[in-house]
This record gives sequence, structure tokens and C-alpha cells, in this order.
Amino acid sequence: MHKLLALVGLVTMGQAAPNPHLPAAIYDSVAPTLPKGLQRAVLIVSKTNGWRHIEHIPHSNMVIADIARTLGRASFATENAAVFNDEDLRHFSVVVLNSASGDFLTREQRAAFARFVARGGGVVALHAAGDDSHTDAWYSATVIGTKFIGHPGGSDQFQPARIMVDRPQHPVMTGVKLPWAPVDEWYSFDANPAARGMTVLARIDEASYRPGAKLAMGMHPVIWINPSTKGRVVYSALGHSPEAYDDPNYRRILVNAIRWAAR
Repeated sequence: MHKLLALVGLVTMGQAAPNPHLPAAIYDSVAPTLPKGLQRAVLIVSKTNGWRHIEHIPHSNMVIADIARTLGRASFATENAAVFNDEDLRHFSVVVLNSASGDFLTREQRAAFARFVARGGGVVALHAAGDDSHTDAWYSATVIGTKFIGHPGGSDQFQPARIMVDRPQHPVMTGVKLPWAPVDEWYSFDANPAARGMTVLARIDEASYRPGAKLAMGMHPVIWINPSTKGRVVYSALGHSPEAYDDPNYRRILVNAIRWAAR
């Protein structure tokens, strides 16, 4: 009987085990302690109040920190969103939102982030930083400029697709070698962000992969910038897998984007 009860308990515990991809939403109130002497640094934020990309976040955080070093900048990685306050943000030139998902900022933290961008702070937002778990109007309009509607699933979730560079002379795209057809999870959006004031730098050739009828966009942007903010804002939908961050072309884009956004 005791063995049966123990087995039932184990089964129950197994059913109740949390999904690591869907952590409970947490809103931070006490800011982390920053290293002394941080100036014009790179803030790496992988906070997830939505879907958590457990596959790539640990590796991509290290790659981004290494990129900061190559650019001669210190970096600080955190999942504590209370770092979004005026005093702490003054130590950074650029915030990298590394698949940061969900509405992870409180109203006060969001206001501090908006002031950071308004005074010239840069933003590099990656992959799930643009998914549909972000509902705040300022974030959507400033950082993304469109709405995520999905990606192919099943055996089509990860496919090679050809990247077309629309603005090869833009600093973010300098040095990208074509042809380039990385394997990734290809996001689709409800509208071209260019219709809402964004400048598209690169897009996906939909003839080179299978988006599915409901996710086809025709003109299918994958990297764009917001030219209407004082701070430089870049969004890239690339980067689901850890291997993406070792791709020489994508690393080049990340180096360029952080350098450009940080001025």
C-alpha cells in the first residue's frame, strides 16, 4: 500500500512539474548591484515572463558578452528587470534584449526604459523580444513596430531560408556575406513594420522555405530599425538556436548592431 501511495505521489509530482519554457511571471522590485566603474557598458537582459528560450539563452548571453569585449565595452548580464531605473541605466549605452519575453517591466521600469531611449540609449532586441507576449503599447511601437503571429510548426519549425539584404550599406548589415540561408525558426508578423515607420534592413525570401499559407507575408522582414527615436533601436527575428550565434554572418550582424546602437 505504501509503495502504491508513493508511486501515485511520484506520478502526481511529475504531472505538476513546471514547464521550464513557461516560468512563472516575476516582477522585480530590488535592483541588482552593478559592478563598480561601469560606464558606457552593454546591458544584457534575458528576463522571461513569457516563453523562455532555454536552448539558446545561456550560450547567446556569453556570445553577446564576448562581442562587448571585442568592442572594448564592459557588459552586465541580468534577469532582474529592476535594473531599469534611471540611475542604473545611465551606466549603459545599449540594452540587448536577448529573447526577453512577456511584459517583464513594471510601469515605473518601462517609463525609465522609455527615458533611456529618449535620451539616446540604444536597444538591440533579439528573437523572442519581438513575440506576441509583449503587449505594452510603448514597447510594441518603439521596439517592434508590428505584431508576431506565429512560426511554422512540426517538421517545418526549423528550415533553411534565404536572407535578402535590402540595405547592404547600412552599418548593421556591413560585411554580411551572401548567399546566406541559415536554419532558424522563422517568425511571421501581422504587417510589414515599414508600414508603421520602421526601416527594413533584411528580409526572408519566402520562395526559399515553407511558411504555410497563414504565415506567408510576401514581403517578409527579418531585421529592421526604428529611425524615429533618438536612441538607435534594432530588432532581429533571427536566433532561436544556440548555433545561430556562432554563425559568422549573424555574429557580424550582432557586432554591427551593438556598435551602431551604442554609438
